[in-house]
Amino acid sequence: MEIRITFYGNLDFFLHPILKEPPQMMHVIRRSTSVKDGIEACGVPHTEVGTIYVNGVLSDFDRIIIGGDFVDVFPITPPMDVTKKSFLRPDALEMPRFVADVNVGKLASLLRLMGLDTAYEQEWKDSQIAELALREDRIVLTRDRSLLKRKTVVFGHLVRTESPWQQLQEVIDFYSLFQWLQPFSRCTYCNKILRMVSKEAILDQLEPLTRMFYHEFTQCPSCGRVFWPGSHRERIKNRVMNILKKRGKLGLQDNINIGTLFNDM
Repeated sequence: MEIRITFYGNLDFFLHPILKEPPQMMHVIRRSTSVKDGIEACGVPHTEVGTIYVNGVLSDFDRIIIGGDFVDVFPITPPMDVTKKSFLRPDALEMPRFVADVNVGKLASLLRLMGLDTAYEQEWKDSQIAELALREDRIVLTRDRSLLKRKTVVFGHLVRTESPWQQLQEVIDFYSLFQWLQPFSRCTYCNKILRMVSKEAILDQLEPLTRMFYHEFTQCPSCGRVFWPGSHRERIKNRVMNILKKRGKLGLQDNINIGTLFNDM
C-alpha cells in the first residue's frame, strides 16, 4: 500500500516541478519510514516544516508511517519565535543565535553588524556546523538544503534571496529579530562583543584624519580591530531603517526607539 504525503503553502519551493499541482502537492512513497525521512525524501528539509498531521492526528518527526497513511505537511508560518516551544520543537531557544555556512558568509557579517550572535568560519564542514548548532543552540542559515536535513539540526532556514542585504531582510523578517538588534555592538570579523576604548589607548592604530575627526572608539577584545562612527555608519543605519519600513515594522514610537538604538551605539 502507498503512503501519500501532501505539502501545503510555500513548501512547493522544494518540490520537483511535476509535483507542484495546486491546491495540493502530493507525493507517494511505497515503504514504511519515519515522518522526517518521508518528508525529506520529497525534497523538503524538516527545518522548514511547521506542522504535520498523520491521518488527521498531530504528529512529530519520529512517527513511523506505513502503507495507507495520509500525511499532511504545513510550512512554518513566519514570524517564527524560537524562544517559544512548539509541538515539533519542544526545546525552545533562550535567544536567536545563528551559525552560517560558506554559502551565506556575507550574510553572517551583516548579522554580526546588527549585533546578532553569528558563528561563521569559511572552512567549516557541514558536520561541524550541525554539531555546533546542536551544542550551542544555534539556528543554521544556509542555501544548502542537504545541511538542513541532518537530524541534529533542530532550527534552520534555507535562505532564498540572493544579495546579502536581501538575505538580512529575509532573516530579520522570518525570525522577527527587531527586538534583538543592537547595531555596531559586535565585531563583524570574529563575533565578539565590542568594548569602549579610549582614544589614547589605540592612537598608534589610527590614520591621521581619523585621529583628527573622531573621538569615540570601540575595540574587539579578540582580534584587536578598532571601530569608530564614520560616514559608513549613517549609510548602514539608513539601509536598516529601510528594511524595517518596507515591512511596516516602524510606527512612530518604533521609529523613535530604533533611532535611539543607533544613536546610543
